[in-house]
Amino acid sequence: MLTRDCAGGVVFIDNRVFILKNHKREWVLPKGAIRNKQLAVDVALERVKYEGGVEANVISPAGETSYEFYSYSRKRPVCNKIDWFIMEATSDSFTINKKEGFVDGGFFSIDEALEKITYSQDKSLVRLAFRRYNFYRNQELAETVS
Repeated sequence: MLTRDCAGGVVFIDNRVFILKNHKREWVLPKGAIRNKQLAVDVALERVKYEGGVEANVISPAGETSYEFYSYSRKRPVCNKIDWFIMEATSDSFTINKKEGFVDGGFFSIDEALEKITYSQDKSLVRLAFRRYNFYRNQELAETVS
């Protein structure tokens, strides 16, 4: 089995998260393969920008997921291991990269995103990342008040 290392971003702004709808009609998070000894965090930021046109800053790691599928082009099974990062968008502007096969996307309320997201492990990741994102935001507010 071919194993590919990948990285992606769980991008928030206020109480919304950025998700994309691909050509298979799956609602997913932006992610991509790590190549040429790139750092996972750099790949995650690049994919968020490339796939969704979103400028973001990394807050913290979010964890790792993996999934397996059969690649017809490679004629063998593939396992994608994805390192995820919690990010905060610098604004709520975005541009869906339709040339990359995405047909829809944007910032959605957490509840709406959880209804749309196709895969259960991505839903769990968004729930966990949103709790951590809120913790970060509350700490940041406490520091500015002090």
